[in-house]
Amino acid sequence: MLRLPDHWVWDSWYAQDDDGSWHVFFLRASRALLDPHRRHRRASIGHAVSTDLRSWRLVADALVPADSPGWDDLATWTGCTVRGPDGRWYLFYTGVGRADDGLVQRIGLAVSDDLITWRRHGDGLIVEADPTWYEVLDREMWYEQAWRDPWVFPDPDGNGWHMLITARANQGPADERGVIGHATSPDLLTWTVQPPLSAPAGFGHLEVPQVAVVDGQPLLLFCTNAIAAGRESTHQVWVVSSPTVQGPWDVASAQPVAQPNLYAPRLVSGADGWSLIGFVDHVDGEFVGELSDPMPVRYDSTAGLVTRATVPAAVA
Repeated sequence: MLRLPDHWVWDSWYAQDDDGSWHVFFLRASRALLDPHRRHRRASIGHAVSTDLRSWRLVADALVPADSPGWDDLATWTGCTVRGPDGRWYLFYTGVGRADDGLVQRIGLAVSDDLITWRRHGDGLIVEADPTWYEVLDREMWYEQAWRDPWVFPDPDGNGWHMLITARANQGPADERGVIGHATSPDLLTWTVQPPLSAPAGFGHLEVPQVAVVDGQPLLLFCTNAIAAGRESTHQVWVVSSPTVQGPWDVASAQPVAQPNLYAPRLVSGADGWSLIGFVDHVDGEFVGELSDPMPVRYDSTAGLVTRATVPAAVA
């Protein structure tokens, strides 16, 4: 696991280098804030390296808020890291700025040749919410403009790249507007916002989305702490299947993942198969703020995403 004595650690994402080493990028903020609710406005993107996804060596932060004035001069939030066809690494991230009091989320890009030293692409900003399909800031409807947590992956047919985004539809009941936002790019640099890949289905937001093919099944993993009254549940992590990684995703049929103390988990593929790694959220009412060890999982068509130890014997 990754625990820092002086910082809380929460949302994370992973990339594997050519030498087999794993790089984790994660949100971090000082425990000197005392109240963990304050961490979001002080977040930067930390970085550590491992050979086994369990023991981590801390290296320099990947990205910190920009100098003011800037669209991301308050905090840098969750993203993903992919390698482009040019051999460079691309780190997509969420940014919020002081001018908007941190209420408007946008997506930016930093690039690296070695996974260690990162520089913003221009001023970083690459894609913003399009009001054609998505809710923009309306304090009467929601407490922020949701446009965050980019997850980027190549089109399986070779037609550029897809980006999934935590977003909200621009119509429907306020507590049910959460959707999977979508943007496309031919080159990882120029992005076009597309209609969402899901319909509103009882969630206020669908956070930290990820797609992966587990046991041959394309899956969308997401988490949420904003569930509409008509869809009561104590679960925070959900998974839904689709015929392809491009969706669309029938979020109404999503199945809960039984990890009560874990939030913002990622599916990570290692030598032993797929595992979930997320941050330990609250235990006995106290915020923990550390990354878990890998938890081996597999997909079962009836039970959904389950730890390998709990797969029914008949389908093991």
